[in-house]
Amino acid sequence: MSHEITINTDVTRGKINRNIYGHFSEHLGRCIYEGIWVGEDSPIPNTEGIRNDVVEALKNLNIPVLRWPGGCFADEYHWKDGVGPRSQRKSMINTHWGGVVENNHFGTHEFLRLCELLECEPYISGNVGSGTVQEMSEWVEYMTFDGVSPMADWRKENGREQPWKLKYFGVGNENWGCGGNMRPEYYADLYRQFQTYVRNYGDNTIYKIACGPNVDDYRWMEVVMREAHRFMDAISLHYYTVPREWSDKGAATGFPVQEWFQTLKKALYMDELITRHSAIMDQYDPDKRVGLIVDEWGTWYNVEPGTNPGFLYQQNTIRDALVAGLTLNIFHEHNDRVVMANIAQIVNVLQSVILTEGEKMLLTPTYHVFEMYKVHQDAERLDTHYSGGAYEMDGESIPHVSVSASRTVDGKINVSLCNLSHASKAEVSVALRGLKGSLSKVSGRQLTAGAPDAHNTFEAADNVKPAAFTDFEVEDQTLRAKLAPMSVTVLELSAG
Repeated sequence: MSHEITINTDVTRGKINRNIYGHFSEHLGRCIYEGIWVGEDSPIPNTEGIRNDVVEALKNLNIPVLRWPGGCFADEYHWKDGVGPRSQRKSMINTHWGGVVENNHFGTHEFLRLCELLECEPYISGNVGSGTVQEMSEWVEYMTFDGVSPMADWRKENGREQPWKLKYFGVGNENWGCGGNMRPEYYADLYRQFQTYVRNYGDNTIYKIACGPNVDDYRWMEVVMREAHRFMDAISLHYYTVPREWSDKGAATGFPVQEWFQTLKKALYMDELITRHSAIMDQYDPDKRVGLIVDEWGTWYNVEPGTNPGFLYQQNTIRDALVAGLTLNIFHEHNDRVVMANIAQIVNVLQSVILTEGEKMLLTPTYHVFEMYKVHQDAERLDTHYSGGAYEMDGESIPHVSVSASRTVDGKINVSLCNLSHASKAEVSVALRGLKGSLSKVSGRQLTAGAPDAHNTFEAADNVKPAAFTDFEVEDQTLRAKLAPMSVTVLELSAG
């Protein structure tokens, strides 16, 4: 079965926004506490309470932006409880996630310090569901105002003299559900009101993000865009890949191959969602001024046996790596509208890039995809076409291969290829049209495994990791490669 790929190297389709490679951290399970925050007194090496090993691993991904504090937690979070001396901060019950005590030791200062250590942009989700306009307004003032005011003075009392730079601010989260069970008409009016008081202080300019739809709620997108598009810079979209039903999502490991197929089929639904939501946005924003931000996406399975069901802890396999690779390829193809995405979540929750257990840490297969794909950040997307056979199971079919290509500022071409089949190799032929000269240098790495649920454990942390890829040959301006089953491959091409 042949798979023909054509890359028109002289036709570019705009920049792939590096923020597509963003992440999401919520006060949920062991994401913040244990995963990121261990406190200054911990025997685990840390910087001001933040785990050094996690920071080092995340910096290697060049993570561009990190979303916090939720998720559903955002609309029950009252930021004033999380500033000031930690011994004096209020405790609360995290009603959404496990009913555990939230001691508010990780708050605004700690999160923004984390972003400084990661050298990434913070993306803060404000509380519309149970908060007030004044509360949201004062949070922005506390963080960004360089002047005399009660909030600025309080920030200085709490140890931060200079304001922070804050670009991304979400006005509410999932207000159609856990953020208030609102109708789109009601939320649109609330958004218009709340965002009025999310002010720009000094030279800090906030990029305002409206709460967009859940999955295929096209009416929500229609109403909120119609009523409020001129007051927003972007609108969000949430979609999780669930193999079965929400009541029984399927296991992260030990699943039948039918669930491998169904998981990838459902991941591919992201393309239709973005296409149809973008068409609605185009009616009100034909110039594409308003960005689409997929700020919650990834796989969601049943929790690992024996763990708190409210902590959403799941293993991460080569299947998740394929979901990550093909989803990122889809985001690339919609780079005219998708300006940011935030995989859920960064540590120990859902489709994590890192898992921790006490002082131990491991990198998941999804981590390795983000590391391999970081070459696409802010690169120019190249016009790419694929034709090939289908991957079929039980009378259903999906594309056998997913592909995307881009060119970096120094002229290197990077091609990301996902072989979705769990059993069959894919022999691909990549024709590079418009290339000046022949291919002079080709190198690559491939992430694959011997079983559909292969994963890393704390006892075998390198069970699934990238290896050099050499199963290719070059002739003039054509490259032929044999992709292993269930693999993610990234090739770097140079001409000369």
